[in-house]
Amino acid sequence: MTLRCLFVDFDSFFASVEQHDDPSLRGRPVAVIPVASTTTCCIAASKEAKRDFGIKTGTGVAEALERCPDIALQLARPARYVRVHHQFLAAIATCIPHGKAASVDEVPCWLIGRERQRGNATAIARNIKQALRDIGFGDTLSCSIGIAPNKFLAKTASDMDKPDGLTVIEESDLPNALHGLSLRDLCGIGPSMEARLVRAGIGTVQRLCGASRDQLRRAWGSIEGERFWLQLRGYELPERETARASVGHSHVLGPDLRNVSGMRSVLFKLLAKAAMRLRDEELLAGGMAIRIRFVGMDARFERDLRFAPLDDTPALLHLLGRHLQGLERAATDGRWNQKRHPPLSVAVTLVGLLPRTATCGELMADRRQAHAASALLDRVNRKYGNSALYLGSMAKAVDRNAAPMRIPFQQIPKPALEEEAGLHGIEQSPTNAADLLQVRMNQFKVLAEKTHRERDAKRHRPSGAGGWSVIDPAPISPQAALF
Repeated sequence: MTLRCLFVDFDSFFASVEQHDDPSLRGRPVAVIPVASTTTCCIAASKEAKRDFGIKTGTGVAEALERCPDIALQLARPARYVRVHHQFLAAIATCIPHGKAASVDEVPCWLIGRERQRGNATAIARNIKQALRDIGFGDTLSCSIGIAPNKFLAKTASDMDKPDGLTVIEESDLPNALHGLSLRDLCGIGPSMEARLVRAGIGTVQRLCGASRDQLRRAWGSIEGERFWLQLRGYELPERETARASVGHSHVLGPDLRNVSGMRSVLFKLLAKAAMRLRDEELLAGGMAIRIRFVGMDARFERDLRFAPLDDTPALLHLLGRHLQGLERAATDGRWNQKRHPPLSVAVTLVGLLPRTATCGELMADRRQAHAASALLDRVNRKYGNSALYLGSMAKAVDRNAAPMRIPFQQIPKPALEEEAGLHGIEQSPTNAADLLQVRMNQFKVLAEKTHRERDAKRHRPSGAGGWSVIDPAPISPQAALF
């Protein structure tokens, strides 16, 4: 009885949810994208897109369109994926207790007693597959399951027969069962680690399995190499306890927000979201990292702040605004030409985290008032949706639905904290074809009106002494020191 872990991997999860919700997409290549732009990349691809066109997670949208001009591009709907994820967890729980979800599309389950016998373990796996069909998803959402002596090998096995596969690896099958894989097929080996292994003379999985414990420790440069050696042989290692080190958000700015006011508004919204998560986890932050990248420029705006531990939104936004003033002055006095080098992406991260119980309560009246304001924001936004109530400095970002809910790697977001509200004219993601058509018509109308106004302005623009100067001042290339 060597089998200890049953690992469930939902096949092409985001794209399969889209195909389930829209029957017209079934059987077609589908890619899920974060924003409606050809400069972004696919965050998920359907089974058909992977099989027939080699389109996968990380493939650029432009490249995906070249490979398959008819591919259906669907805007991501994170809240919907999280809801389906929890439905799947409930279905799995009717067959076997599951562990903590590794990500939104991966769930480990632990086998005990007679469940570790091969016949019983495979019967549980088939029951899980049937349970997912029985809750109303039919064959549009399938899962691949791996069963093995440890979580590492079970996850590896779940990828060996996709889609809708079932692979069992017992101790007696090792290491031969792994020899047909490439190094990158193993969890924990990315491009840089693969290059290090190749330099160490380990270019195949067969060589990796044959390497000594000491060789792998030297190749990894740490005890992680020894852990990998043990996992390849079926040992179940204890999970390493980790404490959250940071809470943050990042966002690539849309074209209409690539200016000082748009950048500032999005940063404020990102920080307000991070602060709400901080309070939800009963943590305090003692530092903040601000990062801004610009179009066509290597220099970045970077600030790392340290302060007394706190968690209230007003104080954090005040700190952020104060440290953005230098960049705003650079734009005003011409040291930074924001038209030539507009802001491209922004990120704000709260660091130096401590449990809220690590400090005593606030003594000053203004600090207590700030805490009360933050508590009010949380209560309203939990009840009516994120950004139902917000500070005016975030208005531009909220109005354009910038920085919406995202699903990060190895974390399940809480829709109550991050799903946008349907108030103040904010559009929710369309839930049916009619709503989607109306959204697209509205977007086209706005774009057409904007283009018409721009053409009209150029046609009637005076020039020379009687009007505006046609000679723009020479742009000054910004340098990192100017920020």
